[in-house]
Amino acid sequence: MNSPVLDWLLEENNPSVNYFTQLTLLNRSPDDPNVLHSKRSIMEKGIVPKILAKQNEDGSWGVRSKFYRDKYRGTVWTLLILAELGADPDDSRIKNACEFILTHSQEPESGGFSYDQSAKTGFGLTSGVIPCLSGNMVYALIKLGYLEDERIKKAIDWIVRVQRKDDGDAAPTDPTYLRYTTCWGKHSCHMGVAKAFKALAAIPQEKRSDEVDRKINELAEYFLKHHLFKKSHDLQTISRPGWLKLGFPLMYQTDVLELLGIFAELNIRDDRLNEAIEVIKSKQMTDGTWKLESTNNGKMLVSIETKGLSSKWITLKALKTLAKFE
Repeated sequence: MNSPVLDWLLEENNPSVNYFTQLTLLNRSPDDPNVLHSKRSIMEKGIVPKILAKQNEDGSWGVRSKFYRDKYRGTVWTLLILAELGADPDDSRIKNACEFILTHSQEPESGGFSYDQSAKTGFGLTSGVIPCLSGNMVYALIKLGYLEDERIKKAIDWIVRVQRKDDGDAAPTDPTYLRYTTCWGKHSCHMGVAKAFKALAAIPQEKRSDEVDRKINELAEYFLKHHLFKKSHDLQTISRPGWLKLGFPLMYQTDVLELLGIFAELNIRDDRLNEAIEVIKSKQMTDGTWKLESTNNGKMLVSIETKGLSSKWITLKALKTLAKFE
């Protein structure tokens, strides 16, 4: 890591990147005065306050009933962005948003999250519970301080019980999986597996149950069989070319950097990750940065960085991930 790149990441115009750079690349303590200053700044300037300025009184954004269907301006997507940006869990506006999603998207019986709410109960619609949404909301709510909440514990249990990792070996027969072949087909949906993997990895190691650890290992093996971005039954073929274009935030999609970053956080090292590592290395530009190759700008409430230019978010994530493996 060269000094100009580090100085660039520490610029105060992006307090979230500044904050995470100090924690991950400089290994500063969360109690360090500079880190605390950056953490406060996240809520005071930059993207987060712009998003919060558009919030409805009930904690939602946009049309409250389209919390998922309004891609990517609805409450689900906005809450996910706020979690990625390191928004303060103790802020009342963040708590209101979390409670809105838990009330209107979570299906209370199973614990999974639905793309619609029930007209009868007002809670998440049973038939609308899907894996990528459930993984994203568990990840976001853990990051926003809800790990010990019984509702999130139930959602984690849903992932452990329900999330499949089939590799095209057998079609599901359980009625739970027969509603949506896109989400629950013979071959597990990559995005569902990816977001479940991301969610469980967000649980601190000391708080993971044996069941969570087993599920993490199963989901890790699923992606290792694919070398992250290839077809497991034909490793000469790229299964998801779009995953080689690095983006932020990724919403329900994923990419090779996000997946590799999860393995790095879990301290999982395997030779089947080597090709993905080389992909990330090959994308570093001569100035030491990585550019934003994929974006949802124009679809979100607030745009984040500029496609085709050096990205602080991609650069931070790439440096942090490569440092773990090297």
